Amino acid sequence: MQHIVSTGSPVPSEIFALVATIIISITVLLILRYFLPLRTTPAFYLVPIFFAIFLPAAIVLLVPIDLASSARTEDDAIRGIWLPERVLLVSWRITYWLTFALTWFLLPILAEYSDSGHRDPYGKLMYSLRSNAQFHAIVLGSSFVGLIYIFIKYGVSLTSLKSVVMALAYCWGLVFAIYLMGHGLVSIPRQLFRNASISGRLRRLQSHAPALHEKMEDSLLTLEDIEAQVLELSRRKVGSARDFGDWIEELVEIAGLPDSRPVTVDNTIGGESRILPTVITEQYMANLTRELIRARHARSRFVGEWNRLVHEAAKTQTLLDSAASKKLDVGELHPESSPWSRLTVLTPYSRYLLHYHIMPYVRIFTGVLLALASACIVWSEVVKVALPNLSIIRFTVVHHWVGEKGQVGFAGQVLSMFWLLYMCAATLTSITEVKVWRGRALTRRNTAYESAFWYSQQVAKLSVPLSYNFMTLLSPKIYKKTVFYGFLGQLIDFTPLGRWFDYLFPILILFPVCATLFGIYGRVKRLLGFGLDIVDDEEEGGGRGSHGAGLWREGRDLIERDLSGHSLSRRRDEARARAAGGPPGRSAPILSIPSARGAGASSSSPLRSPTQPSNPRRLGQPSRDAVWNDEPTGDENFFQILGHRMKNTIDTFESPRWLQDLGEGIKNPPWTNNGNEGGGSGRNNGNQSDIRRWFGGGNDEGRIRL
Repeated sequence: MQHIVSTGSPVPSEIFALVATIIISITVLLILRYFLPLRTTPAFYLVPIFFAIFLPAAIVLLVPIDLASSARTEDDAIRGIWLPERVLLVSWRITYWLTFALTWFLLPILAEYSDSGHRDPYGKLMYSLRSNAQFHAIVLGSSFVGLIYIFIKYGVSLTSLKSVVMALAYCWGLVFAIYLMGHGLVSIPRQLFRNASISGRLRRLQSHAPALHEKMEDSLLTLEDIEAQVLELSRRKVGSARDFGDWIEELVEIAGLPDSRPVTVDNTIGGESRILPTVITEQYMANLTRELIRARHARSRFVGEWNRLVHEAAKTQTLLDSAASKKLDVGELHPESSPWSRLTVLTPYSRYLLHYHIMPYVRIFTGVLLALASACIVWSEVVKVALPNLSIIRFTVVHHWVGEKGQVGFAGQVLSMFWLLYMCAATLTSITEVKVWRGRALTRRNTAYESAFWYSQQVAKLSVPLSYNFMTLLSPKIYKKTVFYGFLGQLIDFTPLGRWFDYLFPILILFPVCATLFGIYGRVKRLLGFGLDIVDDEEEGGGRGSHGAGLWREGRDLIERDLSGHSLSRRRDEARARAAGGPPGRSAPILSIPSARGAGASSSSPLRSPTQPSNPRRLGQPSRDAVWNDEPTGDENFFQILGHRMKNTIDTFESPRWLQDLGEGIKNPPWTNNGNEGGGSGRNNGNQSDIRRWFGGGNDEGRIRL
């Protein structure tokens, strides 16, 4: 590692770094307060989550400081924030090893500990250790194979051991970081472009409404089933249930069940329970507790998402309607509205000008700017090995060259922080969009502890690979002088395998970029029937054809019903409140629900709605008899699916008019057929022409019209 010659006093830079650290700490606390209830969250949960988010944010600040410290400019006016080499080395050691311990040991153990369902700490800990044992055994087995290779090739030493551990952790994180970053580099600008259209934004919200409403209804039904088990369990006072009396009462308290709640399902056959086992064991109680907590968080998640979607759709519709009156009224604010939307300084007319005319162009400009930034990052990743001199990020960060010596000033630090922040934002945004993570989600003020641990673990895991990958986009004469390279980069380049993996693997960023840009995810999902929850171009816009049009119309009706108080979920909540003896949500119940097919459509029952159709199909899916439905079932193979689609295409094929006429022979002109278009027998048997029809007369009239 090259020694950094210090010129001048680092005290101003140290003060700046200290103030920036305090600001980062306050920001992380505000983020935790937004997603978690701080007062009820245990301290041994909150502290690891805090450091799992704080340390990656500190890395984003530490990388530009390391660049400017190793390649400082000679001009004091443009010199950036720099720190002594020893301070940087200690900072990197503390940041890296704390992040490593949180990622691979502490956060996974605490995540399973919080999700165990057991009541005592010992049972939670044993469950967590058993759950993580298999994964850690695989990781240690892979590391053992690599360790044997390193020991045979380079000898037994502490450096070899550190090289295996740090290189494997880096490669594992880089695989996910590159894929997620490639998806986010396309998703963020595209979302800005789409939101620039107000009508298109409303259409997408309405298209997403049926699926989200179905998930909300499913989560409510799932919670009701589990609550029925808890209620039935609380009524069992004999046998093995007596050993878990306190645990059962705690479950009843968590579920918030009244003693007078009626059982909505037939729970008994011959006097014995169907939904409870004969013998109540500790494992059953732990599983029931875990399912109850997960169901409650799922209910809170989907209900919150549905409320936000309804509020956003109502706000967008109000914005569209303001085009006629040229005034935009705020109306009743949503409890989760941003502080910017709560400002009432603007008048209705100025607010209309801002949101209807100015903000769409702001989104387009920001989208163009971020699209260019995404193109620059992808280009720099591709040419990093073959044409390093053409890397755009390299020219934006390193402005000053004195011969062959590059220098990084304050402007280069700011730009490097922007690049690194955008790369991290694209990666973390993809984590929330690509929803294949076992139902984990972030919920405002009610995030499950296991989900909070998992998301913070991903933030900590991906920060170090992204930071080092960003440094390799610069010139080797710059980043090889940094303390970060001396601490981590030399161990990654310790073997040719690690060095070439770091050089060539980022080129695969083209795969997620092209897959997201051209909607490959949706095509694969429709072709193979995979359950990928990744939104592509066509699905984001509501789909094509009659199926997509039906989705957004159905979503529009669902949103309108919720806004008018006619939704079934609100009726269910009122029924629960009346059963519990509480005040209902409205003074009188709604006895009828409008049809989803429009005001003029008829329905066999006034209580029918798109959420509870008569046929057993899911919301938003057409019946099997519809000619435009070519969705395959789960038990069909590829050739059966292909045969069904070819049959549907042939059945719905309509031959042209001239081809149909060939089979009927040559027909007489219409004016010679006594008014019969088909040439059939009329009043005059088709043989006698009535001249009165030439002047507008009919067969039943006895006069000629002139």
